[in-house]
Amino acid sequence: MKKRKLGLALSLVLAAGTLLGACGKTTDNNNATNKGTKNAKPSFTVGMVTDVGGIDDKSFNQSAWKGLQEFGADNNMQKGTKGFDYLQSQSDADYSTNLNTLSRQGFSLVYGIGFMMQQAVDDIAKQQTKTKFAIIDAEVKEPNVASVLFKENEGSFLAGVVAGMVTKTNKIGFIGGMESAVIERFEAGFRAGVQAANPKATVDVQYAASFTSAEKGQAIASKMYSSGEDVIFAAAGGTGTGMFKEARDRKAKDPSKDFWTIGVDSDQTAEGVVTAGGKQVNVVLTSSMKRVDNAVKDISTKAMKGNFPGGQTTTYGLAEDGVGLAPLNDGMPNKDAIQKAVSDWQDKIKSGSVKVPATRAELKTFSAK
Repeated sequence: MKKRKLGLALSLVLAAGTLLGACGKTTDNNNATNKGTKNAKPSFTVGMVTDVGGIDDKSFNQSAWKGLQEFGADNNMQKGTKGFDYLQSQSDADYSTNLNTLSRQGFSLVYGIGFMMQQAVDDIAKQQTKTKFAIIDAEVKEPNVASVLFKENEGSFLAGVVAGMVTKTNKIGFIGGMESAVIERFEAGFRAGVQAANPKATVDVQYAASFTSAEKGQAIASKMYSSGEDVIFAAAGGTGTGMFKEARDRKAKDPSKDFWTIGVDSDQTAEGVVTAGGKQVNVVLTSSMKRVDNAVKDISTKAMKGNFPGGQTTTYGLAEDGVGLAPLNDGMPNKDAIQKAVSDWQDKIKSGSVKVPATRAELKTFSAK
């Protein structure tokens, strides 16, 4: 009887010990899990809001999206709310809504692409203070906003050198989108480059008052070509696509004449392909590159590593690989001489021996000597 009671007691003790041991392990695991969750760093995500030009404008917004995609690929990120994404604006009224949406979705960094979004970024950044924002082509003085500017005048100066050396009529055109400090930098730099390469050439400047009207771009280009201008540079976003169409149409009808174009922001070589005189040619001389993609990757990397330049303005020029020139068209006359001239001027600008004007006022006193 005593043996049976003793055995029962031992069984109860062993069972209790096992139960307590199990409970102890469960508690330890939960503590470890909770500790790991508590200390885990949230994943970095980044989104962007386009201006009305749209993600496939073959220019500014498209370059920004390219940079965001490359940043995502470099960091094993997927498209979507847990990685990188964009929202497209159909009108100015969408800017604030789209910025606010990405912030509420939890994106770590949100870009506003284009100076037209300056007020919207300013307003939403004040409301969503825990979100980091970046504005391209404008300045917003908020601690959670990084402002990004470019020396467009330096890249367009090189485009002006090309135009000045290619023109046969000494008549060159410039089509701007909307009047702004950004487009004025394009204009001033381009005119300075033409002047430096060919003092005899004149530049006809026209503004379309739109970044999205291909029809206006084509109408302006048509008048310019009809007036004898044989090279046109458009810093006009989607409006510039009309210039390419007009040049292609005219080249197809009259292969013997020059209807050259210069692209902007991205390498727009593909916009110039046309069949003329039974063979395929290209009416794009080059493009004044604005490396929004490089800037987006740079600011995103800094933010991810904890070095977000909030409240600061970062400016990208030739020296920072923020602007430049796309490869020259193989079909242009005197390509080797033009390439050498471009390289020489680029070196002078990078060294600081030549200061490219950024405004019309500065252009008045500019001297390439």
